[in-house]
Amino acid sequence: MITYIALLRGINVGGHNKLPMKELRALLEDMSLKNVKTYIQSGNVVFASDEVDADRLSAEIASAINAGYGFEPRVLLLTANDLAAAMSGNPFPEGEGEPKSLHLYFLSEEPAEPNLAALQDVQNEDERFKLQGTVFYLHAPSGIGRSKLAERVERALGVPATARNWRSVSKIMALANE
Repeated sequence: MITYIALLRGINVGGHNKLPMKELRALLEDMSLKNVKTYIQSGNVVFASDEVDADRLSAEIASAINAGYGFEPRVLLLTANDLAAAMSGNPFPEGEGEPKSLHLYFLSEEPAEPNLAALQDVQNEDERFKLQGTVFYLHAPSGIGRSKLAERVERALGVPATARNWRSVSKIMALANE
């Protein structure tokens, strides 16, 4: 069995695309996924499956949510090994002490032509970022609430992304290791 992490984008945000985690767990268990666990309401799920085709599994999960709830979220699947590698590759370890300041954007694919200059043009003086394969790291000690860089990451990279702060990534990894 493979341990997967599903990062669902755009659920339970601002009262839209409501999907209670208890119902999401039940839906995934009905799909014969094993050891389904969720973390907070923003769509972080750990589960085990024999399916080796992550793209197919991602599409099946999105389709099942659409059938049951009337919206189809983007479902990014990582293996537990992928998440561990993203964590160990963190170029800003000093951000781990303030976990809400460190964000990992998980990308659907490696960007072909990322426009990093556009991000440099709007970055605050205390913000730092680095693109490593399919993970974009942002250390924003002043927070991302007003960060122009944070709001433009996906557009500048040219690929779909979903972000989690270091605290969430750490908790999700802990679930995967249980």
